[in-house]
Amino acid sequence: MSYNFFVSSNINFGINALNCLPELIKGYRLKKVMIVYDGGVKAAGIAGKVIAEVDKSGASYCIFDGVIPNPTNEVVEEAAVIAKGEHVDGFVAVGGGSSIDLAKAVNVLMTNPGRIGEYGGMNMVKSPCLPLIAIPTTAGTSSEITNVSALIDTEKVIKYVIIDNKIVASDVIADPELTRTVPRSVTAATGMDAITHAVESYISNMATPLTEYNALKGLEILYKNLPLACENGDDMNAREQMMLGCIITGFSFSNANLGLVHGIAHTLSAHFGLAHGMANATVLPYVMKYNAPSCPEKMVELAKAIGLTPSGDPAKDQYLLSEALLDLTKKLGIQTLKEQGISEDDFDMLANDVLNEPVLGFNPRGEITKDDIIDILKQAY
Repeated sequence: MSYNFFVSSNINFGINALNCLPELIKGYRLKKVMIVYDGGVKAAGIAGKVIAEVDKSGASYCIFDGVIPNPTNEVVEEAAVIAKGEHVDGFVAVGGGSSIDLAKAVNVLMTNPGRIGEYGGMNMVKSPCLPLIAIPTTAGTSSEITNVSALIDTEKVIKYVIIDNKIVASDVIADPELTRTVPRSVTAATGMDAITHAVESYISNMATPLTEYNALKGLEILYKNLPLACENGDDMNAREQMMLGCIITGFSFSNANLGLVHGIAHTLSAHFGLAHGMANATVLPYVMKYNAPSCPEKMVELAKAIGLTPSGDPAKDQYLLSEALLDLTKKLGIQTLKEQGISEDDFDMLANDVLNEPVLGFNPRGEITKDDIIDILKQAY
């Protein structure tokens, strides 16, 4: 049997990696770039550091700092109008998944006609995109190295994804120093997002030996270092390891896809604006408990990856992972659905929408029912 494993971006990794930005811009002979970031990146002083490096390249630039969590079609279209009007020939995206996903989507519209919503799904982008340099400031989404852009369609009230190898960032600057100022709550939520990617991609119906290796190694690194990074944000070894684990896990899930956790999280974000990482973390333990009977051997391997020792009783050992993940979410202060303002009255509507999520097709446990989803939501409440 043969396998396909796609990895595209050039990765510059480690403390002070940001210093390579001028040479990357020069290498592409860019004349004008759009620098994309949000208010938090600006307030943390990171945007200023990036702009200073762009200045060293000799290229001119324009700024789009209107990134919002869970970026919408409208915001993408707004940024695209500016980028086209400024005649930019490349992008520098700075921030978490929202900034990088938005830059990917805008980049699609620079070389492809129509509205961004037309490119939802797999392999819908026809023409190659412009150079995009992604500079993550969190360790969680892996957007910097994946072929995915996640957006909100406010008219349909859904979170959808553009999946296409043409939108992968040309280069990545993964500098752990840029994550130093990330608040504990964001470190926890984005870290749990990365852990979700590792777990879901490992048990995905599309998993291969190539993706499974990266998922297990990524999970091992993330599970060990996330509590350390949350306890002490200045622990740069833990910060660096979190960024490393995030990238490794990204290699896995961008090839193997995800599952029911993300199906639920997408719906929660679309309807209630929940932060993606927090939405994933809230339901992750309960979905893993639900999935365990369909892939007990893989659940044991995941448990081993985080340092647990199976008892030898398969009926018990298949739940070691879900129990450990629940303990971790409590330790990190991950909020319940109730604490995030979700009402039990919303469960029926949410469950109906989750059933329409394409990622459910990659979940190892098939025939997911509405009652199954409502039960998971109740546990997470």
